[in-house]
Amino acid sequence: MAVTESAVAPVGCEPERTRPGHVDERARTRREQGGARSAHEGSLRRQAARESAARTYARALPIVPVRARGLTIEGADGRRYLDCLSGAGALALGHNHPVVLEAIRKVLDSGAPLHDLDLATPVKDAFTTELLRTLPPGLADRARVQFCGPADTDAVEAAFKLVRAATGRTGMLAFTGAHHGMTTGTLQASGSACDAGAARLPYPQDYRCPFGIGGERGAELSARWTESVLDDVNSGEPLPAGMILEPVQGEAGVIPAPDSWLRRMREITAARSIPLIADEVQTGVGRTGRFWAVEHSGVVPDVMVLSKAIGGSLPLAVVVYRDDLDVWQPGAHAGPFRGNQLAMAAGTATLAHVRENGLAERAETLGARMFAQLRASTEDFACVGDVRGRGLMIGIEMVTPDTPPPSDATGPRPPAPSLATAVQRECLRRGLIVELGGRHAGVVRLLPPLTITDEQTNAVLDRLTDAIASVAAATVSRGLGGAEPERARGLGRMPGG
Repeated sequence: MAVTESAVAPVGCEPERTRPGHVDERARTRREQGGARSAHEGSLRRQAARESAARTYARALPIVPVRARGLTIEGADGRRYLDCLSGAGALALGHNHPVVLEAIRKVLDSGAPLHDLDLATPVKDAFTTELLRTLPPGLADRARVQFCGPADTDAVEAAFKLVRAATGRTGMLAFTGAHHGMTTGTLQASGSACDAGAARLPYPQDYRCPFGIGGERGAELSARWTESVLDDVNSGEPLPAGMILEPVQGEAGVIPAPDSWLRRMREITAARSIPLIADEVQTGVGRTGRFWAVEHSGVVPDVMVLSKAIGGSLPLAVVVYRDDLDVWQPGAHAGPFRGNQLAMAAGTATLAHVRENGLAERAETLGARMFAQLRASTEDFACVGDVRGRGLMIGIEMVTPDTPPPSDATGPRPPAPSLATAVQRECLRRGLIVELGGRHAGVVRLLPPLTITDEQTNAVLDRLTDAIASVAAATVSRGLGGAEPERARGLGRMPGG
């Protein structure tokens, strides 16, 4: 499929002869491009020499951004990209949206203090007012807001401490495939943990159902498993302090929870006085087609963990919870950077813009269109196992086409991390930035901003389909795609994104 926009700045042809003293514009262009490439390569070399080996995105995306607006990033080498990573979902309005920049400038020009600890300020008051306006009604009318450290993992840690203090219990329930942060406590509830500090329950999914059946029956078995763990006196799991879940698992490869299953989890936890924590760090602020992803099911959690998009591109994280859980003692959970005025101002502008302009509803409509087109355009590619997601949270799982399913001839083929990496690389060559996820980094993920236009959507779909077609053709002609899941596990995945 043809690429609709050039991903690389045009390079001039050989210059014509010019009269003495005439400025050779083409030669100047080549010199400028050569200087840009040198600056680009120098920045990447210095980063590799100076920064930690823990860096992730920089390895797969050798880009040096210098300008950005909306969906578009321009690199130091002059190349332009369509960004469907969006700060790992933090940029609901894309890069440098005018309403965000205006909100930040207004605070800067006002002379207001930028660092306020947890003091009351007009900026914070405006943020909490707008945030409460967006929450599910059953929570908004009795909510408390806890400002914690600026990262999502800080909010999850705070939520864990909160429910433990409120219930007097210590254990936590979490789900396979979960990703809740990168600190010690949050990792214990995440699917990649080696030293588990929480009981793991099966998360329902259709394509790789833990029970091998998928659909409503698979979700029902997951719910029954949860009830058994809680009610069996010999299960080895005492009544927990809380249950944490993602309405759509992002890092696990974009796996939406069935609405009926979410309602069952709410019923199960409510009947046993277990606080239900919804991790809306990546799914919130319109991403899935509702302002908050739990709204698809009608579930009202006891606690919501919010970050990423709520800061309008700046670091901000909060915990919202029912007032009867508010048992904190002063200073029980604090930190010096919980009063970021710029992030609150940017967040207020973002929340209001999404709400007032119906961007959640647009995400639902546009996401359905993208799913339909991707499924239709990739149905003949044996290396594409599944296209799934919700709203503008999209995943394409790559599989090994030449390897039979492990047991059931009708089941899914093994994941193909090498093919997912190849698709990401081919996308980058075409000027499209995508992320990888899934248990073996075999899922190509898209998180475009909610402001993406119809024209840009067409360009994204063209480039992505063209990249997949190129990888599929290479797989057939050269026999690529053999998965090495144990070696590849986690290498292409971007935790904490």
